[in-house]
Amino acid sequence: MTDQSDGVRPLRAGARPTLFDAASAYLPFFDDLPASVVARLAAGGYGRGLLTASLRARLRKAGFADMGALALASPADLMVVRKVGPVRVDAIRAHLLGEIARLVPGARVLHDRTATDRRRMERLRAVPLERLALDAALVGRLAPAGTTCADLASRRRPEIGPDRASSAADLDRIVAALVRVLLPESPRVPPAADPEAGEEALAAHDCAALLRDRDREWDEAAPAPPIRPGRTP
Repeated sequence: MTDQSDGVRPLRAGARPTLFDAASAYLPFFDDLPASVVARLAAGGYGRGLLTASLRARLRKAGFADMGALALASPADLMVVRKVGPVRVDAIRAHLLGEIARLVPGARVLHDRTATDRRRMERLRAVPLERLALDAALVGRLAPAGTTCADLASRRRPEIGPDRASSAADLDRIVAALVRVLLPESPRVPPAADPEAGEEALAAHDCAALLRDRDREWDEAAPAPPIRPGRTP
């Protein structure tokens, strides 16, 4: 969640998001999802009952082919898609969490937002501010020696803005540096079919392709919305 100067709209209630909220908008919904779980999500296409046909089409055009791709995305990734705002992003995350919980026992507790935020803050707490990928002069203005990245991430933009001679560009660099600390090492791309991945992964990949085709056929067969008086088709 960020304020408007980050280019991403707030994702949660509250008028004064922290730098941690700003960084979280650029992180995947879920950390450390096994590739097998992502493949099984992909095999389900978009599922049913969550997205409208027009929104599915926009997501496909933006490169999100199925629930596996959505699970690896960040809020900021999705919010560049037209008609996807904070409420819909939260609904997508909740739907994905429900699907993951069906596949992995205990996943709802492990991957809910509170637990995910707690783990990320613990990782930041283990990193001294001096190790953040920022120039020494900026780090020196931000906080005294011994401060951790978690201490910095807990602050809000006004708390480290003009009073500490930090420009908007500096604040953007701080958020980007926090993202680099927190970003999972594994690549954020859906697993492709691999001859060495085994029959289960290949079957999931083929099933995902079939379901995407079925989704497309259903979208094309859906009746057109009624034309309102005074409007032309």
